[in-house]
Amino acid sequence: MSPKTDNPSLQVNLGSLKLKNPVIAASGTFGYGEEYSGIIPLGSLGAIVTKGLSLEPRKGNPPPRLAETPAGMLNAIGLENVGLEIFLQEKLPFLRKARCPVLVNIFGSTVEEYAELAKRLSAVDGIAGLEVNISCPNVKAGGAIFAAEPKTVYKVISKIRRATSSFVMVKLSPNVADIGKIALAAEEAGADAVSLINTLTGLAIDVQTRTPVLGNITGGLSGPAIKPIGLRMVWQAAQVVRIPVVGIGGIVTAKDALEYLIAGATAIQVGTAHFIDPRAGLKIIDGIQRYLQANNFPDVASLVGSLKIKKDTGQPT
Repeated sequence: MSPKTDNPSLQVNLGSLKLKNPVIAASGTFGYGEEYSGIIPLGSLGAIVTKGLSLEPRKGNPPPRLAETPAGMLNAIGLENVGLEIFLQEKLPFLRKARCPVLVNIFGSTVEEYAELAKRLSAVDGIAGLEVNISCPNVKAGGAIFAAEPKTVYKVISKIRRATSSFVMVKLSPNVADIGKIALAAEEAGADAVSLINTLTGLAIDVQTRTPVLGNITGGLSGPAIKPIGLRMVWQAAQVVRIPVVGIGGIVTAKDALEYLIAGATAIQVGTAHFIDPRAGLKIIDGIQRYLQANNFPDVASLVGSLKIKKDTGQPT
């Protein structure tokens, strides 16, 4: 056990990107930060990932677009967003004052659109890097299509890598057969980190009308229900890549975050929990620090990937 410390460091490094703590506000659940700024100090977070951004504005899917489920939520927003130009003019000036790194989540319908977005954003001040969404299940063009096969992941990330020298993190889908091969393809293509998991495709039905609850018919399931799947996939990805892994999926409490860190995540993202409690991220930061103090860890990095497994049986010790 490491020497006892009363003030363990929460700083983590995602490649060249340094975060004061490992708790990141997840894309799609934190808007552009403005909605939360009157409730929490944004600078207390490790980083913010903006709502998904495309070259042109998108209206998204028809309503209803949200449905509550046991231990989770289905959404089919369809990547509604203001588009690049309005983002630069109206959203980014506020984000530059956030006092924490801002990552812009980007997506496109074609490989060329991804690369164009990456190129144009790389020349803009106030953006610490990109999270490349190749895994949204709620759009017909692009989205999860790019995340389904290692060769398509390699193709789109290679194109983006050539278009920008900025930090690039790739958001992966759980709707694949082998997450390790997908993560490796992202690494080999030049990604600086991978984040996982995005939502799982789900369906809710109104039994009175016998119709789908969501206007898009299917949606993406998030929240506590998907945590065991996220943990399993983060652990599997962390076994095969050398770049940092960022864990996402059902993180509501500090205990949830600690499980992801122990599984191999260097940092974590909080999504659906912020809809329930806008201060969830701050509470998780405090909980991680108290755990490190109570268990004599000098820093959060000492905890990352510390899952104990018996080599002879494959079972936990």
